Amino acid sequence: MDRIRVMLADDNLNLLRALTDYLSRKPDIEVVAAVSDGEEIPDCVRQYGPDILVMDIIMPRRDGFMTLEALNGMDAALRPRVIVLTGLARDDFIMRAIRLGASYYMVKPFDMNLLYARIVEIAGDQPQTVAAAPETGEESVDEQITNLFLTLGIPAHIKGYQYLREAVHMVLENHDVINRITKELYPGIARKFDTSASKVERAMRHAIEVAWSRGRLEAVNQMYGHRVFAREDKPTNGEFIAMISDKLAVRKTA
Repeated sequence: MDRIRVMLADDNLNLLRALTDYLSRKPDIEVVAAVSDGEEIPDCVRQYGPDILVMDIIMPRRDGFMTLEALNGMDAALRPRVIVLTGLARDDFIMRAIRLGASYYMVKPFDMNLLYARIVEIAGDQPQTVAAAPETGEESVDEQITNLFLTLGIPAHIKGYQYLREAVHMVLENHDVINRITKELYPGIARKFDTSASKVERAMRHAIEVAWSRGRLEAVNQMYGHRVFAREDKPTNGEFIAMISDKLAVRKTA
């Protein structure tokens, strides 16, 4: 199996060295470049061809947003998937980054084990995503779900995140399953993840509670252009899954 080619970009040299040292010890990772100047990123991407670019937003000479714009101007075959790793947790920054194509937005301080897990996860999704829509600029369903959950503040490392993703996929494939949530949807997800239906239900509820506690609902409303979620009206698992699925179905047929 080919190793995942990773490029790092951060003006904090101590962090850059720590990241390089940590990731270089992973047998499935190859750190192909590490830069501290934003101006160098596009040329290094062309030269080293990384699969994943982990970068800060605040960089000398060219910030992360400018870099994402530059990457969008490259051929699809050259564009790496981007993980934004920054101390900026503002909702407008998160929305702007994901609209410009970032696959994940991680706020410092962070867990290196979690970063590694996200690199592996995103690299595994890459062939499907690239095949989905490099020419039209349309996002795949997986990308839309990821970006929406990220903006809403559902952490990707908790079990409820994966269960909710699977639930949305199931409903998009067969909308009637939302009416059989306890008899079919929960058990189906439980079988796939080798767990129980009750644990699936609790993990989903926890993920939704985390999102509502983070108060990023307005960012999602802005993304859709109208009021989708309200802080004072937290949905049930079924309501949440139905809202997300309906919204993605509308975008798919628009």
